[in-house]
Amino acid sequence: MSIVAAPSEMSFFSLLARSGSLTAAAREEGISTAAASKRLTQMESRLGVRLASRGTRRLQLTAEGQTYLQHARRILAEIEAMEQLVADMQSEPQGLLRVNATLGFGRSHIAPLVPAFARQHPQIQLQLQLSVQPPPLADDAFDLCIRFGEPPDARVIARRLAPNRRLLCAAPGYLARRGTPSRPADLQQHDCIDIRQGDDALGAWRFMGQHKQESVKLRNRLSTNDGEIAVNWALAGMGIVMRAEWDIARYLRSGRLVQVLQDWQTPPADIYAVYPQRHAATTRVQAFVGFLARHFSESAPKF
Repeated sequence: MSIVAAPSEMSFFSLLARSGSLTAAAREEGISTAAASKRLTQMESRLGVRLASRGTRRLQLTAEGQTYLQHARRILAEIEAMEQLVADMQSEPQGLLRVNATLGFGRSHIAPLVPAFARQHPQIQLQLQLSVQPPPLADDAFDLCIRFGEPPDARVIARRLAPNRRLLCAAPGYLARRGTPSRPADLQQHDCIDIRQGDDALGAWRFMGQHKQESVKLRNRLSTNDGEIAVNWALAGMGIVMRAEWDIARYLRSGRLVQVLQDWQTPPADIYAVYPQRHAATTRVQAFVGFLARHFSESAPKF
């Protein structure tokens, strides 16, 4: 008896691993949880190995399941690439486009652009997922990710969409009450609102001046992993925050926030579209990347 897996089985198992539970996978497939469990059991029976352990809340892949998933995703990607090459012979981009972006930036700057893009390309089905942390580059759950900073990975393509400076700012009321820092070391006497995300969760800010670099250990009363929350705290006069200019330009224009330490540079957070090399030739990816690039080039923040 042949044990060669069908693409539908590989696709189901990839969905199951991404969803993390039989219930979530069943909901997305439009079937019952019992039917999803039966399908997984049939796969395991045919292969003669256990692919996943059924926990009370989340599904845990076995070593065999991890191996199956790795190869299944590669095979599915090759099938998709082959079909896309055929589809790309047509002039109109089409198919499913899976996009990931961070919560705050995705909500404020990516999601509002989707309706116009969808009207221009009615044959593309766009799925936008927002997350606090970007997914691993090796994960095949998305066709395109919007990231801050160029990823140090030669296996992906990173197209710079726009420059994006990190700026320090505070509410006028806070500065009137506590004074305005004139050099980075002064921040140790101020309340600093720390945004702790991924590799940036170090509790220190780095600065580059004309002739030297400085790193300041934060004296922070408040910290969060959500940039929008941190900005709201700054607006409430709770301290000084470091945030990307695309996220605070409107508050600087209105005067609700005031930039401090303008003569010092901080590490940039340039905006990039990141996607696997195998998607470089797909028209739907190129259409969306080009659309974003045009928008950001015409909409640089001003204050």
